[in-house]
Amino acid sequence: MSARPIDEPHRASSQLELLFDLTFVVAVAAVTAQFAHGIADGHGLAGLVPFLQVFFAIWWAWMNFTWFASSYDTDDVAYRLLTMVQMAGVLVLAAGVPAAAGHSDYGIVTLGYLIMRIGLVAQWLRAGLEDPASRRTALRYAGGITILQMGWLFRLVLVETGTLPSSFGLPFFVCLVALELAVPRWAERTRPTNWHPHHIAERYGLFTIILLGESVLAASRGVEGALETGKISGPFVVIASSGLVLLFALWWLYFLGPAGDGLSDRRHRSYLWGYGHYGIFAALAALGAGLEVAVEQSGHDVAASPLALGYAVAVPVGVYLALLWGVHVLVIAEPVIFPAAVLGCVIVVMLLPLATPWIGVSAVVAAIAAICVLLVAVTMWTAAVGTRAEARRYGAPRPS
Repeated sequence: MSARPIDEPHRASSQLELLFDLTFVVAVAAVTAQFAHGIADGHGLAGLVPFLQVFFAIWWAWMNFTWFASSYDTDDVAYRLLTMVQMAGVLVLAAGVPAAAGHSDYGIVTLGYLIMRIGLVAQWLRAGLEDPASRRTALRYAGGITILQMGWLFRLVLVETGTLPSSFGLPFFVCLVALELAVPRWAERTRPTNWHPHHIAERYGLFTIILLGESVLAASRGVEGALETGKISGPFVVIASSGLVLLFALWWLYFLGPAGDGLSDRRHRSYLWGYGHYGIFAALAALGAGLEVAVEQSGHDVAASPLALGYAVAVPVGVYLALLWGVHVLVIAEPVIFPAAVLGCVIVVMLLPLATPWIGVSAVVAAIAAICVLLVAVTMWTAAVGTRAEARRYGAPRPS
């Protein structure tokens, strides 16, 4: 197991990585469905912290596998079998999502996380044995992950036995998360791993598409719930169509910037870029839950207020737009999305739900979708104007 070259040409995601991602489809679908139930019952704020906690476990497991594979994907028998172990852990974690979200019982989630970490630690130990140049880095990863997994198990024991007061549960969780995020930086101080920038950018893009697909799936569950009443109303059609337009606009915005080239030139910013995607991914998953309930309420009543439903869609969109600009500006020399345009859109999106009691949830969702479409149009127009100006400056033919 030797490190793959940083500049390996035509590096793309392997079939095993794509299969691995499918297990996360199950996990994300489970956590999104539970969050949607909480929003529909009027407990969206109460369910937000469990949602973010479980989603962190899902995201961090995917992150660790992705960056390891970018450096050490040998695709041999041992590598495939250890990847299968991690996939099994994801499925166990997904099975524990209802208990974690509904009853704050993180036993099954912790077990699934443990299984995933066992597979990852074995991969790092193998890399340490077979790649002498990066041995210290690999052993630091293996040691750091092992110690922190013991911390997660210790936290579970304290919670289950009642030793840890409920008020200390969240601070304990946040401390462990901070240590988890610090392990890669600490491990790679000795020798950076050979992750491939274009491969990483593609992997993140694929996971973004998976989350957008989960939002489509969540919205379709809302459609099923609305259709159970046996009637199709105007608000139902507006929310369903606007939700699709909204997701398409968010997809368009994400892929405007060449992240692979930016990561290649600014490898030192990869930590902030990678960690910033937690908020982007969580926002897309939360948006799916919000759209599901918004569509469902067009067919029958739900416990959540119209204002809450408006913000269940607006807040994820606002967070997504702000963080998307933030991660793009980290690695792209000339950001495609202008900050003034993003700021204006975020402000309008966050204010729109205040009008929900008068114009209804469907109008608010449609307006949010229209704002995102306008942002895409403005971004594309300014890019085209800049390209034409540059072409005239250098006497190049004007682009079609």
